[in-house]
Amino acid sequence: MIRNSGRQPLASPQRHVLADRAYDTVRAMILDHQISPGEHVGIDELARSLSISQTPMREALARLEADGLVTKIPLRGYEATDLLSVQQFDDLFQFRALIEPWAATEASRRSTRRQNESLAAELDRAESISVSGVDSTYPDFIEHDTRFHALVARASGSHYVEEAFVRTHCHMHLFRVYKATLNIETNAPSEGKFVQNMFKEYYRDGKRPLALSEHVEIAAAIAGGNGVTAGGLMLRHIESSRQRFIPAVEALNA
Repeated sequence: MIRNSGRQPLASPQRHVLADRAYDTVRAMILDHQISPGEHVGIDELARSLSISQTPMREALARLEADGLVTKIPLRGYEATDLLSVQQFDDLFQFRALIEPWAATEASRRSTRRQNESLAAELDRAESISVSGVDSTYPDFIEHDTRFHALVARASGSHYVEEAFVRTHCHMHLFRVYKATLNIETNAPSEGKFVQNMFKEYYRDGKRPLALSEHVEIAAAIAGGNGVTAGGLMLRHIESSRQRFIPAVEALNA
C-alpha cells in the first residue's frame, strides 16, 4: 500500500524551462517599454502568444513582481510598475550611499585573489565595450555597472549586503529611464534630449566612460587593500551618479 506523504508534487523540468522563457520574454518587453509603465499585463494573452499554459506564466510574473517590474492588483491581475518617482530614485541612491561604501571598505580587507581577478576581468570587459565602435553602448555599460557593483558587494564578504544591493535593482531602474527617453524624444524632444545627454556624459562613446574610470579607481583601491580610499571613492561615485541622474528623472516625471 502506497501512503500519501502529503508532499506537493515537484514541478517538472519542462515547466521550469517554460517559466524561465516566459520570465525572460516579459522582462525584456517591460524593459523595452513594449509593455508600458502602468499597463495591464494579461496572463491569458501572454500565455497564448508564447504557446504555454497559465501556470508557468504565473510563475514568471511572480518572479517579475519580486524584481519590482510588475505589481499584482487584487481582482485585476498584474500591471507593469511605474518608473520611479524623483523621491523614490533619491531614496534608492541614499540607501546605496549607506551600504556600498562600507562594502568597498570591507572588500579591500576581505576580498580574495579570485574576487580581485573577477573585478579586473569585468573592467577589461568594459574597456572592450568602450572601443567597440557601436553607436550607442549605454545599455552595455549599464549591464557592466550592475555586474561591477554586485562583485564589490560580494567581495565584502557579507551575504546580507550583497543581497540588499541586488534587490535594489538600481541599474534596472536606470535602464528603464534610458529606454523611456527613446520613446518620449519624438513627442517631447527637449525632455528626451536632456535625459539622453545625462547618459551620454556618464556612458559616453569613443573613449573611456566616466563610470568606468571611477570603477577602475575603486577596484585599484580594493586590490591595494586601501579601505579608506575605496570607501571614499565609492561614496563619491554614488553621489555623483545621484546628482547626475536625479535631474534626468525629474525631466521624465515632468
